[in-house]
Amino acid sequence: MPQHDIDSIIGINWGSSNLRAYLLGADGRMLDSHEAPAGVAMLQREGMAAAADEIRVRWPNAGSAYAAGMIGSNVGWVDAGYVDCPAGVETVAQSLVPTRIGTLDVSIVPGMACVRAVDGAPDVLRGEETELLGLLSGGNVGPDALVALPGTHTKWIQLNNGRVESFMTSMSGELFDRLASGGLLASVLEGPGAPGPAFAQGVRTAANGMLGLGALLFGVRARMIRGALPRDQTSSYLRGLLAGAEIADALALFPALRSASVPLVGSGPVTRLYQAALAELGIEAHAIASAEAVIRGFSAIHIMAGTAR
Repeated sequence: MPQHDIDSIIGINWGSSNLRAYLLGADGRMLDSHEAPAGVAMLQREGMAAAADEIRVRWPNAGSAYAAGMIGSNVGWVDAGYVDCPAGVETVAQSLVPTRIGTLDVSIVPGMACVRAVDGAPDVLRGEETELLGLLSGGNVGPDALVALPGTHTKWIQLNNGRVESFMTSMSGELFDRLASGGLLASVLEGPGAPGPAFAQGVRTAANGMLGLGALLFGVRARMIRGALPRDQTSSYLRGLLAGAEIADALALFPALRSASVPLVGSGPVTRLYQAALAELGIEAHAIASAEAVIRGFSAIHIMAGTAR
């Protein structure tokens, strides 16, 4: 177990399905990490306390602890609420919610809420704010940029003057999972889907076509039955449809995306899908590891929280 002292901090990315905790040195370097399938969706309060106790025992001498994600939602330990956008690290640090989970004193990071100027619609995020603040503090993006966080619920974020201005959430990842696990399309889908000709065709069809997603989704089945789409390419085509429709929505809200170089923050397989989809539409993108952004985000929040005291 690594040596550490009170100058080290704990950052916990505590989502619905998993808990990922990091021990960070005073210089922001990761000294140790801990991961467990202990998401808030599967735990009662006793289980959350036990998971926090395990972290405290693992790193007994660490100083401040911070937790982001669904642990701060209305189904988590305490509802940390949302800060209104535009918001940056200073606003988030000033809105931390101190609490005690088991034997661990921890500050819960609030989520973010916006009302988009283009369509007047509200949106919320929780957990991703730490990644965004890490990108800004680490110099991965400029103060004015468009960022995508691909995943089950993908976020497209507009940064302005070093703050989160507004964002859009798309449920493409969840849609694929649900369509693949039950319903009409499940019987014709095969495999997880990957970049390739069928994927590219799906991207172009959804991004540039005349029909909405409801009609295009049934077309996956029709194409396979009529021999226009091999069964082993159906999942890839569906992935392309979902990504293409999502990118078209993002372009409608954030036209600057067309000429942007988009940081993609997430896991390898899903960022590769989005990089391929964006490339198909002539948009440059590059991948950034999610853990790297999260670690920098917790360090930035800790530094700002100390300044605010």
